[in-house]
Amino acid sequence: MEPADSNKCFASGELTVPTEWTDYNGHMNVGYYVVAFDKATDVVLDHLGIGESYRRAEEASVFVLEAHVTYDREVHPGDRLRFTTQFLDHDSKRVHLFHRMYHAGEGYLAATNELMIMHMDLTTRRPAPFLASALSRIAELHDLHKTLPRPDAAGHAIGIRRR
Repeated sequence: MEPADSNKCFASGELTVPTEWTDYNGHMNVGYYVVAFDKATDVVLDHLGIGESYRRAEEASVFVLEAHVTYDREVHPGDRLRFTTQFLDHDSKRVHLFHRMYHAGEGYLAATNELMIMHMDLTTRRPAPFLASALSRIAELHDLHKTLPRPDAAGHAIGIRRR
């Protein structure tokens, strides 16, 4: 179920799982979780004013430097999903985000996606600072999220734990 503070996170969209995203196990294929989270990221970027239209106007965009996905519970074709995003950190060129995917009808946490995003100048293909207007919006959301508890899944390394 959702953490009590999840309503303070940014609402980053909803979608219904298409049948073609289903694998031979009868649930959403692992690769489509990344596609679904990418759509949530697009909602966040558009809200910040750094989405597709920004890319065309400014010859700048963001690239994902690192991503981590957890698969907490199955979702199936036709299931409605809801996404929230928590801003964990930022600096002049990077944003650290944490997405949560919920089953919209039953409310359970289905998956998480942690991202480190870098702002890029597309003319040089090199990192560049965000424009002041975008950085202001990023800082505003990060400030709203500073008091939220850090997600348990954030910053985890993958590995087999030995006893």
